[in-house]
Amino acid sequence: MILTGQQLDPVSCNGILVIGDPHVGSRRPGRRKDAQWPLPVLAKLERCVSIANERGLAVVILGDLFDRPVETDEALKNQLIRTLKTFRHRPIVNVGNHDIQHTTLTDGDTLALLGLCDVVDVVASSAPVVTVQLGGRRLGVGMTPYGQAIPTDVRGSFAGVDLQAWFTHHDIAFEGGYPGAVPPFAVEGCDVLVNGHIHKTQKAVLAGRTRWLNPGNITRQSVDLVDHVPRAWILDAAGDLEAQPLPFETNVFDLTGRVVDAADGSVVAREVESAFVTLLQAESPTELKRSGDGSIVRDEIEAKFMQDDTPDVVRAIVRSLLGEAVERHARS
Repeated sequence: MILTGQQLDPVSCNGILVIGDPHVGSRRPGRRKDAQWPLPVLAKLERCVSIANERGLAVVILGDLFDRPVETDEALKNQLIRTLKTFRHRPIVNVGNHDIQHTTLTDGDTLALLGLCDVVDVVASSAPVVTVQLGGRRLGVGMTPYGQAIPTDVRGSFAGVDLQAWFTHHDIAFEGGYPGAVPPFAVEGCDVLVNGHIHKTQKAVLAGRTRWLNPGNITRQSVDLVDHVPRAWILDAAGDLEAQPLPFETNVFDLTGRVVDAADGSVVAREVESAFVTLLQAESPTELKRSGDGSIVRDEIEAKFMQDDTPDVVRAIVRSLLGEAVERHARS
């Protein structure tokens, strides 16, 4: 089902399994070096199924179920659907920025298909979603998708609940601000707010009565997550999160250009500057179009390396920076 304001029937369970941003996709992230992708992601989801079913848990996915709005690999979609359908409680999925081509979910997005086919319940509009019975306590659950305003007051969203939780997918300034990030704020009537989108586990922040939590992704896509431990989390009747280990390998990133032998700083700086001057010379429309995948810039830089006999350590740094730039361009 795709929810645009309507609530689901009440659910009775022993807790809520919270799954952070799986980013399921057939395209392997640039620095991952797994031989078979996306098997590590699917293995984590299968472990989540085991945890949820063994412990009688409802399931919430914090957004970015898919890495791209349109997943073209039919075999992968079928495999994912088989996994999702084995949850005893149908997963409730928030809409993340990677799930949509436009500002909101549309029929052109793969996630919409899973919702329409009742594989998952997709929350497409910010609203109260479901009342959950956890033992002797009642928990009201609401959600706000990416790009929609987080409510400042959720009082009256549910009748007769002991606790109110809200799930979001936003840029939240947990540890220091950065451009565009929203500082945690008091949401009237909300006891706990659980956020997706930010990839690393963050320290809890208390704003008024609202405790803001960010458990982090189950999929490590970029090298800045090399120390992140992928986990699922169980939200209990008190609004606390309990970590659940998931299978993962530690050495999954190509760290070329990140870990290099010591080199003279002035030499490295001069060589890097020289190499990237070449990047700025890709000015014609044809070249810019071709450089969308990094090809023209890569060719020019490699030629510059040969001409100047650039040290290997500098080549590694420049190639690393170019790879990251291309990857960011592909995600934008």
